Parts: sequence; structure tokens; C-alpha cells
Amino acid sequence: METTTTPTQAAIKAGLIIGLIQLVITFVCYFIDYELLGASWLNISLFVLSIGLIIYFGIQHRAELGGFMTYGAGFQFSFITLIVILVISTFGNILLFQVLDPSLGEKLADLTMERTLEMMDSFGAGNLSSEQIDEMRKGMLDSFSGWGLIKGAGFMLVVYAILALILGAIIKKRDKSLDY
Repeated sequence: METTTTPTQAAIKAGLIIGLIQLVITFVCYFIDYELLGASWLNISLFVLSIGLIIYFGIQHRAELGGFMTYGAGFQFSFITLIVILVISTFGNILLFQVLDPSLGEKLADLTMERTLEMMDSFGAGNLSSEQIDEMRKGMLDSFSGWGLIKGAGFMLVVYAILALILGAIIKKRDKSLDY
């Protein structure tokens, strides 16, 4: 008798693989040049890679189940995978920003402020007071603190729930032979 894995078991395995891939890429980029961590192309690439891998592993799990998966199972698989990825990336970021390089948050906040102000100037909206600039910088610095990373993960949980609804619809496949 062949046993199949549940959506939860498959999701944890997929989440561990994707989360570790993200973590390795993040640390490699940090060791190459910390400024890469502030590059939007890197974050977008990691996001697209993660979504692609979630769909790949979800379809692979669906095939293991006989080629069909309900929307609920697809949502469950996607959401649990995203939660595992979120936990791994949050702990990895806390390790990076709080243990390995506590000054990294300040460096990235300065880099992000510089890029933000340049972009605002290019749109003609660069007339900010020094108090507004200081407040923006403080908010960016706070987002790299341990508590800021955990709050960011809480916000991402809501975003990931919505994303899992979409991914569940992509992964599901209805058995049309059961229609009568």
C-alpha cells in the first residue's frame, strides 16, 4: 500500500527547501555586497522564484495525490509553505541584522533613504523638512530591529494568506469525472 503525504507534510518540506534557498541567497548577497540587500530587483527575483517553486511543488504534490487537488488542499499547501518560508526568513534576518552585523540595519536604512530621496526628487516631490526625513529614517531603522522584523512578519502573514488564496486556485485541479 502506497502512502501519500498530506498537504501539511508536503508544504513543510517545500517551505523548508524554498526558505533555505532564500536564506542562502540572502547571505551570499550580504557577503558579496550588503548593498545588494537593498536592491529591489533582488527582492522581486526572490519573490518570483518563491512563487514559482511553490507552484512547482504544489503541482508535484497534486500529481502524488493522483493528479487532482481541491481548492482547500491547494490553499492549505500554499499557506503552510508560505508560513514556513516566513519563519525561516524572519529568523535568518534576525540572525543577520542582530547577531552577525548589528550595523547592517543602519547601513541599509541610509541606503534606502538615499534612494528614496533621489526617487522623490526625480518626481519633483523632494521638498521634505529635516524632521520628515529623520522620521522616515527612524521608521526604516525600526524595521530592521528584532521587533521590527517580527512585526513585519506579522504583516506578511496577512499578505501571504491572500497570496495563498491565489496560489490555491492555481494549484487545484478538479476531477471532472466526478461531475454528474
